[in-house]
Amino acid sequence: MSEENVATVRRHTEAWNRRDLATWLASFASDGEIDWSRSGGPLNGVYRDKGELEVWHPFWSTFEDVQLEMHGFTEVGSEVVASNTAHVRGRQRIEVIARSTFVFTVENGRITRLRLFQERAEALEAAGRRE
Repeated sequence: MSEENVATVRRHTEAWNRRDLATWLASFASDGEIDWSRSGGPLNGVYRDKGELEVWHPFWSTFEDVQLEMHGFTEVGSEVVASNTAHVRGRQRIEVIARSTFVFTVENGRITRLRLFQERAEALEAAGRRE
């Protein structure tokens, strides 16, 4: 497993959990993309370049806390597959837990694409691996 690619994903996730938008955005390549088209939530869509990626800043401000808990990393070439649990707490203390799997494409120490999948098997297949 490429420790460098996994380390990039870990730093990205840590920045998210700290709400450190500058560091989080810096983990993406200048032409980075987030494909959230499989999401059932209000931010469903595909976001490209740094300007569009900043859509997540208002997302953070909507909630009192949003933490990602990663459950292992599987490398498939330049991609890192990571199942996760999102722990979200709203302003009225309502807590929500959401589970999904991310596929990060990492090139030269930067994330070029982040894709959301509802099922781990689907994410692994998209990354080119069957489990």
